[in-house]
Amino acid sequence: MSGLRHSLMGLVLMASAGGSGALELKSPGLPEGARLGEKQVFSGFGCEGLNVSPELVWSEVPAGTRSFAVTFYDPDAPTGSGWWHWTVFNIPASVHTLDEGAGAVGGSGLPKGAIQGLTDFGAAGFGGACPPPGDSAHRYQMTVFALDIEQLPLDEQASGAMVGYMLNQHALAKAHLNWTFGR
Repeated sequence: MSGLRHSLMGLVLMASAGGSGALELKSPGLPEGARLGEKQVFSGFGCEGLNVSPELVWSEVPAGTRSFAVTFYDPDAPTGSGWWHWTVFNIPASVHTLDEGAGAVGGSGLPKGAIQGLTDFGAAGFGGACPPPGDSAHRYQMTVFALDIEQLPLDEQASGAMVGYMLNQHALAKAHLNWTFGR
């Protein structure tokens, strides 16, 4: 029985490590579990960062993917509902990377057709980490979604909650990176 349990655990670990062909997300220079640096910290609300979205690269895209979306979310924000730091959707299926800084306000670094929704800071564009002073380090989740739809029926006024709702209705797969930041 011990051998069977060991074999099953090995299969579970392989599947969770992406060995099964599951959608994968990476950020060169910012590994899983890292503490976010000055570049990814918000500039405002008492935070003094550069507010630059990190480079993202995804692979192992599932068959039937018609577009992608990316979200950046803090589930530890003291709001009762977390904090949306970035939503970008309608990324063409042919695109598998976003350059560093692609989330600038105005979207000039995004692929043609991609749209940034409103963050909880009140603007469309990347909003970096900015937890309240004295809080324990917050978790920050970057997620890429492979979608079964070419375009979500939303615009740049869409809230993070609405974008999240639509993404979960159309997700074929999703992959996460998790980082932390506190001050």
